[in-house]
This record gives sequence, C-alpha cells and structure tokens, in this order.
Amino acid sequence: MPNDLIDLRSDTVTRPTAGMRAAMAEAPVGDDVMNEDPTVNRLQERLAEMLGKEAALFVPTGTMSNQICIKVHTQPGDEMLCEEFCHVYMWEAGAPAVLSGVTCRTIRGDYGILDVTQLEDKIRPGNDHYVRTRLVSLENTHNRCGGKIYPLEKIQAISEWAHRNGLLMHLDGARLWNAVVATGIAPKTWCQYFDSVSVCFSKGLGAPVGSALAGSYEFVAKARRVRKLLGGGMRQAGIIAAAALYALDHHIDRLAEDHRNAQVIAQAIRDTPGLRLDPPEVETNIIWFAVDPELGSARDLVARLKEYGILANSMGATMIRMLTHLDVSAAQAERAADTIRKVARSMRPALVS
Repeated sequence: MPNDLIDLRSDTVTRPTAGMRAAMAEAPVGDDVMNEDPTVNRLQERLAEMLGKEAALFVPTGTMSNQICIKVHTQPGDEMLCEEFCHVYMWEAGAPAVLSGVTCRTIRGDYGILDVTQLEDKIRPGNDHYVRTRLVSLENTHNRCGGKIYPLEKIQAISEWAHRNGLLMHLDGARLWNAVVATGIAPKTWCQYFDSVSVCFSKGLGAPVGSALAGSYEFVAKARRVRKLLGGGMRQAGIIAAAALYALDHHIDRLAEDHRNAQVIAQAIRDTPGLRLDPPEVETNIIWFAVDPELGSARDLVARLKEYGILANSMGATMIRMLTHLDVSAAQAERAADTIRKVARSMRPALVS
C-alpha cells in the first residue's frame, strides 16, 4: 500500500495545521464552567455575531450541540418533524428519544430537501391522545444526501409556516460553512429563520474538536445547564476554542477548494461504467455513489481502493461515501479520480462475445 494515503472517509480526519497548533499553544485560558476562559468567550461572542444570534455556546461535539438544542426546545412526549435521512435522526444514536423523550416524525425529502407542502398536514391535533408537535429540524448541508444545499426560499417558507403554527425551528448546520461558500449567502442570512443553530468546527474547517450552538440569551442560558447535565462542561477549553477561532479566520474561504476537488472525483464516477452518483449532482464536498453488483459489493471496491492508498467508506451493500477536505490537495483528488477509474475497470467482468 502506498505510504501517501488519501483519506476520503470523512472531513473529520483532518489534522491541525501548523498555524492552528501555534494558536492553540498561545491561547489564554481559564475555567469555562465558571465563564472565565477568555478564548472561549471570544469564540462565543464572535460566533453569535456571525450567525446573527444573541449568544452562543461552545460544546465538545456536533451531536451534543444538536441534542442540547432539542432538549431545550421540548418536553418528554413531544414530537419533532425532520427529514428521513437527517443526521439528528439517523446518526446520533437515538438521542432525541433517549435524552429528551422526543419522538421523530420523519418525512422523505427530495435528496434531503423538504417542501413546506409536505409538512402542512403533519401537526398533531391538540388532543390528550397525541404527542405534541413542537419542533422542526432541518440540515444544511445534508450529509446523507450528498452535501445538498437547502434552497433558502424553502427554508424561509418552512420557517414562516412553523412559527405561524407555534412550532420552533432548529438548524443542524454542521456543514453550514460549505453552504455559505458555495452560495455566497452569509451565515446570518441562513440562520435568521431558526430559533437555534448548531455548527461544527471539526469537519471542513479542520479544527481537532468542537462545535457550537447559538440562539437567544434565554435559550443559551438553558443550553448551558443542559451541557453540564450531559457532561459537556469543559475547563481550560480555550486551547481548543483557539483552533475554532483560527479556523473561522483561515479555513472558510478555502472550502471552495474542497468543492472543486469533489467535482474531479465526481466526474470520474460519472465516467466509470458500473458506478452511479447518488444524488446525481455534487454541490459541495460530499460524494455518495452506488456500485453496480456486477463489480462486486461496495466493500469490495473500498478494499481494492485501499490497496492503492485511497480510503473511503462503504455505507451498506452498494453505497460508498467520499469527502474532500483540508488534507486532500488538487493533485491528490486527481490521483483518487484516476484510481477509481482504473480499479473499477479492473473489477468489471470480461464481456462475452
């Protein structure tokens, strides 16, 4: 196996840059549980301003960030409306039910995108027999659906409908930064339609750890208490908050490189018989594609790619996910694309004349 691995398994596999490590080493710190870490406080103030919210809260992980928001917004026995393949439902270990006693009413979107017309009849009647529909959660960009960007007009329509009907809105914006760079729409424009927002620093932005949530002063005060309840209170957390601040300064605009590199890999998949992009268009840095059974299983192809130094994730029998990120150069994306073409071609059965 080549020594120079190209790791496309996730955009969470990045390692801090030299500049980020220096910022972490030099960060002034204090006890964040006592609100005394100046670097954490600076990050929270800056993020609140960027997202157009009154306050923000630094937390260890994106899952914790989302689940704190859900818990603050709801009571046990409430219901959340969300897309069928969204992260808060699929990939957070059943946390809405376990941590908040909340049931999820899932709705199949168009590659992750819901239209307000799909929600209009989903509010439960005000009757003691029913759960109380309380919250709508959207994901932008949508992980399982290929980094799909939520159209702003659809978000606006859903938000107006939700608030008109007494529902709250949460945004899982783990990769909101990708949507910002791909569209040129500012973070606060996306976030104005939501009562709470979660963002991540350890995916495309390349920080080693950390996410944050944002909302009103009252919301964040409640969220801070839930963070403590869940074990997320951190002490001298300025060391990792400094990495997030560095990422906000240096790693947002460069996401455009990841998007360009994803297009190179996506084109290789389009060019290769037996492989099919799903969704068919790649909008940001996430590529999902299906493997025709004549080539073998997704796991077979992933194993063969690994022999050539390309790491990817098989996601079931036929699906593979690849993500471009800070540690994948343009040249490496080209190499990965060429390897995909070569390996898939070698796995095709000989044609019978």
